[in-house]
Amino acid sequence: MIRAELGLGILGTALWVYCLLDVIMTDESRIRNLNKGTWILVVLITSVVGAVAWLVAGRPEASPRGGLPYKGNRGTAYPEYDRPGRAVATNPDDDAEFLRKVRERAEAQMAEAKRQRAERERAEREAVERERAARRAREEELQRKRDEAARTDPTSEPDAPLPEA
Repeated sequence: MIRAELGLGILGTALWVYCLLDVIMTDESRIRNLNKGTWILVVLITSVVGAVAWLVAGRPEASPRGGLPYKGNRGTAYPEYDRPGRAVATNPDDDAEFLRKVRERAEAQMAEAKRQRAERERAEREAVERERAARRAREEELQRKRDEAARTDPTSEPDAPLPEA
């Protein structure tokens, strides 16, 4: 009986150590359900139960033989550059059509940038002009009030501030 308990204890400890090291060494992007730090705490604190939970719910699933290395891909088994029938890249300097398209796209982008800059500058000028007109209108209103106050009260000083209404 003691031998069986000792054997189970050794197996449990070995499983616990294996799972703890497995959690630590596994890439975090491949771990399922919880993040890496949480899995380490679960395995550390709950011992064998956490180790079994890691094996069942956290350990990355084994990728099928010849599968692609990232999650969620259900495509072909060919890596992108080894796919049959894939066109081989050519020297772009030898391709006049490619260079013409690149030049046209660059010129279109520069023209669009100039148009946007001109529009932004026009909007800024209009905003400055509106502010100047508003300031001029306020100054004219203030001057009109001063002139009116001077006409109604000849003893007042011409540049005295107006009372707040």
